[in-house]
Amino acid sequence: MTYILQDRTVHSIPDLLRVRAHETPDAVALRYPVDTAWEKMTWQELYDRVIQVAAGLRSLGVGSQSRVALLCSTRAEWVIADFGILAAGGATTTVYPSSVADECAFIISDSEATVVIVENVEQLAKIQKISDRLPLVTNIVLIDGDALGVIPLDQLAGMGDPTSIETVIDGITRDHLATLIYTSGTTGRPKGVELTHDNWLYTSEATSRVGILLPDDLQYLWLPLSHSFGKVIEVLMVDVGVETAIDGRVDKIVENLAEIRPTGMAAAPRIFEKVYNVMVSSIEAEGGAKLAIFHWAVRVGKKVSRLRQHGQEPGRLLTVQHAIADRLVFSKLRARFGGRFRFLVSGSAPLSVELAEFFDAAGLTILEGYGLTESSASTFVNPPGAARFGSVGPPIPGTEVRIADDGEVLIRSRAIMRGYHGLPEETAHTLVDGWLQTGDIGVLDQDLYLRITDRKKELIKTSGGKYVAPAKLEGLISVASPYISTVLVHGDRRRYCVALVTLDPDATGIWARENGVADDPVAIAEHPAMVELVESAVAGVNRGLASYETIKRVHILPAEFSIETGELTPSMKLKRRVVEQRNAAVLDAMYDDPGEFAP
Repeated sequence: MTYILQDRTVHSIPDLLRVRAHETPDAVALRYPVDTAWEKMTWQELYDRVIQVAAGLRSLGVGSQSRVALLCSTRAEWVIADFGILAAGGATTTVYPSSVADECAFIISDSEATVVIVENVEQLAKIQKISDRLPLVTNIVLIDGDALGVIPLDQLAGMGDPTSIETVIDGITRDHLATLIYTSGTTGRPKGVELTHDNWLYTSEATSRVGILLPDDLQYLWLPLSHSFGKVIEVLMVDVGVETAIDGRVDKIVENLAEIRPTGMAAAPRIFEKVYNVMVSSIEAEGGAKLAIFHWAVRVGKKVSRLRQHGQEPGRLLTVQHAIADRLVFSKLRARFGGRFRFLVSGSAPLSVELAEFFDAAGLTILEGYGLTESSASTFVNPPGAARFGSVGPPIPGTEVRIADDGEVLIRSRAIMRGYHGLPEETAHTLVDGWLQTGDIGVLDQDLYLRITDRKKELIKTSGGKYVAPAKLEGLISVASPYISTVLVHGDRRRYCVALVTLDPDATGIWARENGVADDPVAIAEHPAMVELVESAVAGVNRGLASYETIKRVHILPAEFSIETGELTPSMKLKRRVVEQRNAAVLDAMYDDPGEFAP
């Protein structure tokens, strides 16, 4: 399949950007924060800046498929630097901003990067600490700040010959390496996933056909661009020509949504869970009539949502009730998101049906999708107007899918990686006859909507020989109470399943103030009333499970799992092995008592 934008053949990501700048030069490409205001950059201005950075990189010796490491949070300069690397003919090695120095050393060294672009002096300090382990690195470029021995990004943009870059772009082919993204490493060392220009061009074209992102949308982008989920959106915004407000500061999301009032946003489920938890805990703290109205509104909204999922419309009475529920409850939730959302997309981790139906009832439909770094992120997605909650949607156009005899999801398309960098045996094990072995267990319905049930390697087999899907249980428990944040279900080769639970500090902070409890994580986690709330929530989940699936013990940990502490991957997936190792004594103690947990 030949990739075409407005009757012009496009052969690389920089070529795609060049066409976009030619077609809509004066349209706004990016909005980005500067101090307390938002600045704008047109497509022509973005392209010109990219060409300047590319010329500077060429002057530093960056050539065809040379690797340049990019250690930066999501911001306009990330986009400029990434596209500049590609326009220079190079390939971007993405490094998560949360990576510690040792992780940076491994990724930069393994990818054979010769230039490193860092965001600020804090990130620069990581690189300087490991400089003796990076013999191939010849230059460091600094985006913000000033330091000896580095090149400021503004200075880099003034180096080299910009007029030569058009010829460089003409020489880039679809098979050239564009990106090296290192897998999050839930187990073992991360592997460098080699993704070509064609991988991204196909994924962008196929995703745009689904119609999620339209040219007149205003997209809000905060996702880590060092992750494949963010990267595909970066390319898609060029393909569609959509204006994008970009700011990776997670603590600014709510504030920015109210100010920017976007029409679209992609996020990990944890963002939606936090909004839900804070809203529910605030209303529960008030109690009385407001709480009763809230629960009534949610029941009404979910009835409407379930009817519409089956292609039906509510009757007259339910329509009136929903209008009242919307005015009293749901409109306030939409206002938190800016009041203009046309779409929300969820990826990176499973989204619970409970949460999806709640947001849909509020007029904020979340379109869940699925993909791996090895498949350029976007592989399945629920289409607008035809979402099926609990599924990740059908495959995007041009993607083949089949389910292996053991239930593993296999996919094949132009989005599949070239291979793992320097790991031919790993590549051969993962790519078999062109089919990507995803490692995920799933089922397809008659319309090819996929439901992921668990990770193949994470299925629990109890000592009684029963198989339990921990991700399913974790999803059910995490939405059973607004105070629960993250859950780990444990029980492989054990007599029964137990759970480690962390609490949402925003929601529990509200609870603590209302109940006269010190706003201290340990005090809250150990408080008998909080323990009772969590155990009651788990008991409610247990009532809908088979006996061998039920959770017999619960332990509340005082601190949330986080990326910074190494318990979550940068895409907010649980590092199961790390959590289990760090809490081995707690887990073992939960099996010492021969009795069973029965709140």
